[in-house]
Amino acid sequence: MLFKFFITFFKIGLFTIGGGYAMLPLIQREVVDNNKWLDEKEFLDTLAVAQSSPGAVSINTSILVGYKLSRIKGAIFCALGVALPSFIIILFVVKFVYGFRDNIIVEKVFRGLTPAVVGLIGASLFNLYRSAHLNILLTIVSILAAVFIIMFGMSPVYIILIAALFSITYHKVKEKREN
Repeated sequence: MLFKFFITFFKIGLFTIGGGYAMLPLIQREVVDNNKWLDEKEFLDTLAVAQSSPGAVSINTSILVGYKLSRIKGAIFCALGVALPSFIIILFVVKFVYGFRDNIIVEKVFRGLTPAVVGLIGASLFNLYRSAHLNILLTIVSILAAVFIIMFGMSPVYIILIAALFSITYHKVKEKREN
């Protein structure tokens, strides 16, 4: 089973250009849809923890999924699987492509990849939104968070802290009303 974890995450790492957030739709498809290792709610919870942890979201997600499936060994195999393709590709680029960095064709190839990466990240965002089953209040909070980050340059750390405080307060008030 550990080999299957490694191969699954290796494919994800190999076929994803654009890094962590671009990998999320592939990770979700493999982990939730194809292999049924996690359900959608577990995946969203895993993703929330992965995003709030320091480091690359793809590595964090692979570690958390691997740990859930097979503890430390699972975490190691999944993390190696998702990281190894990037390592190999970087070695290849440094060894063979770096000398062509000023080549107009290479420049155009990388320019052409940029919109594809933006599309992958947008698809990931849409899938996360759809899977989260947000009500109107949570949708408004999400939009406000994006506005404060994009328009006003507010740090995501402050957004997370404010959202956590409001959530704690909301649930405490709701709990008191129910009692």
